[in-house]
This record gives sequence, structure tokens and C-alpha cells, in this order.
Amino acid sequence: MSMPKFANSSQSFHTELKKRISAYFEEVGKSQTGNYSLFVKAVILMVSFLFIYIHLVFFTPNAFWAIVESVLLGGVVAAIGFNVMHDGAHGSFSKYKWVNSLAAFSLNILGGNSFMWNMKHNVVHHAYTNVDGIDDDIDIQPWMRMSETQKKYRLHRYQHLYFWFFYCILYLFWIFLLDYQKYFKSKVGNMPLKKMSLSDHFVFWGFKLFHAFLFVGLPIYMVGFEDWLIGFIIFTCFAGFVLSIVFQLAHTVEHTAFPVANAITGKLEDEWAVHQIKTTANFATKNKVVSWLVGGLNFQIEHHLFPKISHVHYPAISKIIRQACQEYGLVYIEYPRVRYAIASHVAFLREMGRK
Repeated sequence: MSMPKFANSSQSFHTELKKRISAYFEEVGKSQTGNYSLFVKAVILMVSFLFIYIHLVFFTPNAFWAIVESVLLGGVVAAIGFNVMHDGAHGSFSKYKWVNSLAAFSLNILGGNSFMWNMKHNVVHHAYTNVDGIDDDIDIQPWMRMSETQKKYRLHRYQHLYFWFFYCILYLFWIFLLDYQKYFKSKVGNMPLKKMSLSDHFVFWGFKLFHAFLFVGLPIYMVGFEDWLIGFIIFTCFAGFVLSIVFQLAHTVEHTAFPVANAITGKLEDEWAVHQIKTTANFATKNKVVSWLVGGLNFQIEHHLFPKISHVHYPAISKIIRQACQEYGLVYIEYPRVRYAIASHVAFLREMGRK
């Protein structure tokens, strides 16, 4: 499909925002990338991952602690994705390019593929957020209906009840199916992949095999098939649910928009930055524990407007963005608690299933 174009504005909201954010960083004298607190957090998460993995695989705790540690491992993997991989992939983890590349590369060890992620997330999702037919994040068809423009099936009437199951299996599908679909089809949804180099192919297959050894082969050898299977299902389901719900709360709630391009002109109604404001929501931004765990992705508005700024700066720049939204008459969508955002997401799914 042809890519829609964003509208132009004589008084660009994005230009004004960039001016104000740039002035803020000049005034405080800070780098826009990660700082000491982010690097410490990255070390904590990486060490936690190694400790839990080694204890589970090589020291075989009893059933109760094995279950607890499998849940914790899933949470730590999700947290590494949010805090380390995500910032690294956007080039905001560090001012050094090689450090960003290393941080982004952590996804390959955890079963995903950094090349596919860059195309799916950085290129497609961030450009055309909530645009049906382009944004792969809202394409869960036929199992779920995430936009009014998607075909409605009878089972969608109950999607607000069964959504948790599909969110739980996301991680499994991602590492064992969806990456391979993109690889062999050379597409992310309807968007063609850019040409993969020889090293990209090597990384794809090499680290898929390494992940299979690390999370399948070696654990089965050490603890046996049944114990591995139970632990692996618990680990991947918890990681999948956490990854899914955090990203879904950012875009598929009651008040976010799902813009459609004009059929004749091929243009979307708003300029890019206004489009991001209308399609994105924040949640629990005053909860420091949530912010620490999800890598600032509860400040999703700030992230979508300035993806190359590290999440450690989102609380500060959110005040600037909120003020600009008020001046331009734009609704800054925010839910004060996680549970409110989840309730809105469930209500959204119910509406999409019945509308």
C-alpha cells in the first residue's frame, strides 16, 4: 500500500516543541542521552538476569522457588527490553554509538532480532502510530480487532475477556514465529524490509540458534524436559504479558485516535507531532517504581515525540510538552494509575468487539 503523508502546518507544533526542548537541555547543561542512574540500572538488570538464570538452570531450586524464579526471570527480561534494548535501539542509551549498538543487541540474546525490531518499531510504528494497515503493533488479526477499520468477527465480542491469553503468548510467537515470517516474507506487515547484509543474516540465524541453546537445549539437558517446559511456559508467558500490556496501554485505550488517510489526497489530517499526541497515552507517570521498571514507557507521549532522548529525562520534559499541548489546544492523554489505564484498555477492547 502507498504510504500516507502528514499534513503541513504554518505554525508547526513539532518545530515549537523542538525549540523548547532544546532550550531546556541548554539551560540545564545535560546530555539528552542516558546518565549514571541508567547505567547502574542496566547493570542491576543484567546481573539479576544472570543470577536467576544460573540458579534456575544449574542449581535446580525446589518447585516453589523454581516457579517464583521463572516469573522473576520473565519480569527481568521484559525490564531489560524496556530499559536497555529499547533506549539502545533508539540511540538514546548513551552518547557513544557502540554502546547503543551493544544495548540494542541484547534483544538478539533474548530471542528477538534487532534488525527486525528496528524496522517494525523505529521505522514503522513510530512514523505511523495507530494507522491501520501500516502499524504492525495493532495487527493482531483475526484474533483481535484493534481499530474500527479492521474486519469484525463474532469472536471479537469476547476479546476483552480473552485478550490476556494472546498477550501471554506474544513472546513465544515473537521469537519462534513472527521474526521468521518477517524474514522470509521480507516484510513488516505491508512494509518491505530494507535489504539485509550478510552480517544481518548471520546475526539472525546465529543468535536464533544461540537463544535456542540458552533457553531450550541447555535447560532441558540440566533439569529435564518436563521441568524445563513448565518453567519456560511460566517465564515466557509472564514476559509476554508484561511486554504486551505496557505497549498496549500506550496506544489502544479509549481516548487515543486511529487516523485514516484521505482516500483522494492520501494525506493524514494532522502534522506528525500532533498525530503522535492524538494516538498516544501516558499512565502512572508519578509512580517512580513503575517508571523505573518500564524504562519510562509510561511517558509514552514524550517517547514518541522525542525517541532519541533517553527515558531518564521524560519526567522533566513532560512538563514542557504538557504546557505546549495546552497552548495549542491539544488533549494530553494521561491515566494517573496503572489500573485506570488497564480498565480503559479493556473498555476499548469491548467497544471494538461490539461496534
